[in-house]
This record gives sequence, structure tokens and C-alpha cells, in this order.
Amino acid sequence: MGLCPFHSEKTPSFHVNPQRGIFHCFGCGLGGNVFSFVMKREGIPFPEAVRMMADRYGITIPEPEMSPSAKRVESERETLFSVNKIAMGYFRNILFESPQGEVARNYLKNRGINGAIADTFDLGYVPEGWDHLVRFLDTQKVPRGVAEKSGLIVTKNKERYYDRFRNRIIFPILDLSRRVIGFGGRVLDDSLPKYLNSPETPIYNKSKSLYGFGKTKQACRQAGTVHIVEGYFDLLSLYMCGVEHVVATLGTAITQDHVRMLSRGGVKRFVLVYDSDDAGIKAAERSIPVFQKEFISANILVLPKGHDPDSFIREFGAEQFLNASTKAMGIIPFLLETAVKQYGLSIEGRIRIIEAMKEPLQVVGDPIARSLYIRELSHRIGVDEKAVIEKIKEQSDGPIRIPAISQAVPGNKTAPRQSRYSEMEKQIVSMMLQFPEIISECRDSQVVDYLESESLKALGRKILDYQGEPEDMASVLIAQSATDRERQMISSLAIGDIPWLHKNCVNLIHHYMGNRKKNEDSLSEQIRMAEESKDHELLLKLMHEKNNYSKLMKKKVHTRKR
Repeated sequence: MGLCPFHSEKTPSFHVNPQRGIFHCFGCGLGGNVFSFVMKREGIPFPEAVRMMADRYGITIPEPEMSPSAKRVESERETLFSVNKIAMGYFRNILFESPQGEVARNYLKNRGINGAIADTFDLGYVPEGWDHLVRFLDTQKVPRGVAEKSGLIVTKNKERYYDRFRNRIIFPILDLSRRVIGFGGRVLDDSLPKYLNSPETPIYNKSKSLYGFGKTKQACRQAGTVHIVEGYFDLLSLYMCGVEHVVATLGTAITQDHVRMLSRGGVKRFVLVYDSDDAGIKAAERSIPVFQKEFISANILVLPKGHDPDSFIREFGAEQFLNASTKAMGIIPFLLETAVKQYGLSIEGRIRIIEAMKEPLQVVGDPIARSLYIRELSHRIGVDEKAVIEKIKEQSDGPIRIPAISQAVPGNKTAPRQSRYSEMEKQIVSMMLQFPEIISECRDSQVVDYLESESLKALGRKILDYQGEPEDMASVLIAQSATDRERQMISSLAIGDIPWLHKNCVNLIHHYMGNRKKNEDSLSEQIRMAEESKDHELLLKLMHEKNNYSKLMKKKVHTRKR
């Protein structure tokens, strides 16, 4: 038992059972087997987690035979990774070791970037000149065609080759496996373009890449929050000041692939950080469909005018930045408050607010979320909700409906109530996972068929069907599970060392079955009372419940006769 690596906590709630090969955190609810752990910790999919563990323990995984064309593609990718790694070493050496790098070292110092951060993120420098890297790669026997395909050098008519990056601070861009996929470069003066990135290559796609995430993913996972900034120096300054849960986009708006990558890495709260109201508004509007498609909400943090994340955290410090982050508004509330500030609440102002909110609200795909936002807009500006709906519906892709409050608000009294047997049913399935000796008794009593919880019943049947080694059962069932929810349910029920005794297990089964029998008698009495009070709705419900129970009993008797 120890502190959970997936969320911040002071009291240990993270449990590992090495005999069963599973883990579960009773604080954040995450659980699974060793592959689940590696996937969450590294932010990688299952196949990559398997390969990583296989490499660590010297296990050879049979690979499917690749076609000649697939082999060529894979070989080309590996070559480009290798060339980029060589180039990173060259840039880095100039910055840290060469007299030519003094001007860049001074520039970084003036910007407040210390040597430790430059080293952590493998910063580099390339001096003024047309072909420094071209000549270096020649000495490394890198074919110029390969170097060109990597985006490091460019050519005119295949006659003259020259460096893409010249007199720039170099920021290597790494993937989650810490391979160099591309580079960004910033000039040391005011010349344009200020920033220059690698072009799209077979290994680099800016819409699927995030600067710094390879270094910051653990901090993002532990905080459950990520700050998304737009510049390399923004990320470096935040990281250096202690705000390590941060990533930077690479000259593009946030994309669906970015959101998925961060979500897989354990991020639950997204904060988009912008340095001006105008930029924040435009970026917020563009990002709505991106987050909506992933069923994720995001927050907007717009810094005071004249500040970007780099300058803000230097002037005000990490504490004030994080305080501002906790107060960051959701995208739609942010746009609404921005419109109110801009247009005011005069009659004309309210009309313009509705017009400004029309397109953002039409983009919201979840009808419940959209309806709730419309209700908030209506209350905020004091305009009848139906009138707002009619305005928003103009040129919308479909009708806008306001759901009943009972459907829209979590925790409403109409939500499904927990079964009176739920805790006892959890104990039964937990017992089956932790004390396999009782499974034969469960099979004979058919107790699993009587479970009211469909998810527990499905798991119980999988346990009854399991044929492998008992100590491997929980890990195998987790590996076979299709959803995180199911994996977490298994880990929570299988973790721990409850001293189950055979006698106690049998008593638990008999106690549960006895309660179900009493429930049948109670149902009969409730049916009689419903008939007397002529409560037809309740009567139908009770008769349906009793009918289901009677079917179970008949099935049990029939099985015993056979």
C-alpha cells in the first residue's frame, strides 16, 4: 500500500496485490493489472505497453509477417528517428559546449531559462550560416535525401542543399516514447518568421504532437489537470517555476488527437491558457467541437492584457497562476461573460449577446449540455428561454430540446436507487475472486443467477466459466475486460487480503438466498396492499419483480431435477 501515482494524495490508498498481479486505488478508483498500470503511467495504448514490458524482461513477441512495402515504411521511420537523434546531439553540443553557442546561452539567460531546464528539455542552437548541419550530416554518412526527408535540410533543384534552421534556439520535439520526431526553432532577434517548425514528415504530424508531454505527462497525470499553452518558452517558464503539468501546441489549435492523447495520459481537467481576450475568444470558439466530440469539458484562462504565461508567472509566481487556473471558466460560460462585458444588458446589448452565443451553442453536440447552457444564458440576460431557443435554432442542424430537470441533473431523486442487496452482492463476487475454493458452492447454489446487479452478475458468470490458475484469475479477467469501468470493478473487488473462511462463505450465500426468499414473501404482501389501494402503477411494477424472481426459482428447480 502506498501513495497513488495517478492522483495527488497524502494518505495512502493505492494497493498492490503481487500474488494476483493487480492494483487498485480506493482514492481515484483506478485499477487493473500490470499492463493497465503501464498504459496509465506512460499514456500509451495496450500493444505498446505489451512491447515495453516484453523488452524490459527479454521476452520475444511474435510479430506478423510484414509486406515488403510495410517493411520499407518501417525502415524509413527508424532511419528518420536516427537522423533526428544525431541532429539533436549536434544542436545540443553547440549550445552547451561550443564558443559559437555563447550568444544563445546569453539569450536564454536573459529570458530566465537556466541551464538545468535547457538540459532537461535538450535545447540546442544552430549558428548563422547556410550549411552547418548539412556538412555535419555528411560527416555522419547521412544521405542528403534522407536528411531532406527529415525536414532538417532543404534544396533547390537538388543542386544546393542548405539548413532549414539557421541562427535559432532549437527545441527538440519528442513523442511519448521519447524519440525525436521534429524540431522547433526561434530566432534571437526580431526577424521573421520568429518561430519555425519542422515540416510534416512520416514521423511528425503537428496535429498529433504536443511539445513537452514526454517530460510532463507524469505531472499531468498526478495533478489530473493540464495547462495547454501556445509557446515553447511559455512551457519552459511554467515548468521551471514549478507548474509542471503543462504542454504546448505546435503552431496549431488544439485538436481531437491532442485531447485523446492527454485523456489517455490520465488528464481529466483541461485549461487552455491564452495571453489576450481576442485570442482567447477565438481559440475558445474553435475548441468547442473538439472537446464536445470527446465528451470532455475545458476551461479558459485568459491572462491580463500585456501578459503571456511566460511573463505572468515570472512577475506574479506559480501560486497566483494556479489560483487563476482554479478560477478558469468553462468555454461557454467564458464566452457568455465575455459577451455580457462587451455588449452590456441593454435591450440592444441582450440581442447582440444572443447573436454572439448562437454559433457556439449550435456547435455543442450534447443536447442536455446545450439545453442547460441555453437555460443559463436565459437567466443571465433575463430573456424568456423559449425565445432564446427559437433564436438559437435558426440555421441549426437540428431541433433543440429542453430535457426535464430529472434527466439533466445528476443525483436527482428519479435516479435509479441502489439495491438493498448491493453490498451483499459485492461481498459475494469479491469472495469468488479472493477465495476460489467457494466457487463450486456458488455454482451449486446458482447464487449468481439471483444477483440483481447486471454488472456483478456478468462478472460472476465469467468467474464461473474461468478455467485457468486461481491466482491468475483477477489479472486474466482484467485483461479480457472491454472497458475501464469493468477493469476497475474487478480490481476493487479482488484487491486486499480478507481472511475468508469456507464456513463464513457458505453462511454468506445462505444468508443472501434467505433474504431473497423473504423478499418474495414481502412482494406478495405488497402486491395485496397495492390491489387494495388500487395503485395500478405500483401493482404492475411489483408483479413484474415477482415474476422475474419466480422464473429464477423455476430454473433452479429444473436444473436440480436434471
